Amino acid sequence: MGIKFVLLNRFVWISFLGLLVVSCAKKSKIEQEVEQVPIALSVERFDKIFYETPVSDFKEMRQKYATFFPKQFPDSLFISKMQDPLYRELYTEVQKKYADFGPVQTEIEDVFRFMKYYFPNKPLPQKVTTLISEMDYQNKIILTDTLMLISLDLYLGKEHKFYEFPDYFRQTFERSQILPDVVTAFSETVTPPPTDKSFLAQMIYFGKELYLKDAMLPNYSDFDRIGYTQEQLNWCKENESEIWRYFIEENILYDTDSKLIQRFIAPAPFSKFYLEIDNESPGRVGIWIGWQIVRSFMKNNEVSLPELLQLDAKEIFTRSKYKPKK
Repeated sequence: MGIKFVLLNRFVWISFLGLLVVSCAKKSKIEQEVEQVPIALSVERFDKIFYETPVSDFKEMRQKYATFFPKQFPDSLFISKMQDPLYRELYTEVQKKYADFGPVQTEIEDVFRFMKYYFPNKPLPQKVTTLISEMDYQNKIILTDTLMLISLDLYLGKEHKFYEFPDYFRQTFERSQILPDVVTAFSETVTPPPTDKSFLAQMIYFGKELYLKDAMLPNYSDFDRIGYTQEQLNWCKENESEIWRYFIEENILYDTDSKLIQRFIAPAPFSKFYLEIDNESPGRVGIWIGWQIVRSFMKNNEVSLPELLQLDAKEIFTRSKYKPKK
């Protein structure tokens, strides 16, 4: 019996080691190195602090968290918000979804490790503050060298009853978009703005952002990285050569017409080719093409991630050898 027990334990131990080896093998060398990067991150749930503080203690809270209470606004404005039934219901919904923020904190720490690995001299905040931002969808994540704010009211799920937004906005209000949005906010701090106003420069600028997501979110799907549905991503893949042919034939790569931003870069229900296919297309196909150009560039050139971000759009395009599959 003792021999059988020892043999069984040895088998279990060997099996465990085998699984561990397989697991490590699935991770790239970079991912294994990134895991060793030290990150210390704390979380401050200001959403809870604001809505759970008694009105009698408001002045003390305002003094302690002065950053969130602009001086030009009176106490009564914030107290009214604390007591507003609609806001309190929104707070309840946020707590249902994010009562335990631990898993999200772990994911943020993981992506911070990638940021520190690729940009070791770039300062990162050591604290994440969660809040409810009155549905300010243009500032879902705010990231600076010392501050990171996450508006949890904008990650309740696209079908949530509080969202009165078009579908193409709501589909990015999922929990799965928190990390991509964190990388977007980070990208804005490390990627120089386009050197010209050409359509190509805009495509490459956002293509760089998405390539950062390739590097920093290795386990994410492409549709989550760009904020598409699977069907929208499939449409882009299936029509890549047609999209590119249109851009070339219409001679718009170096065009500086601002309308091209609205047609192919800005969030929209669909892209505007002014063709029958418009209603089938997702918005922002220009960004998707820019992503493929940057991917092609990185495949054909030995360039670090920080170096990529500094390169001019024309140089990236020329050296990318980009050619969509027919």
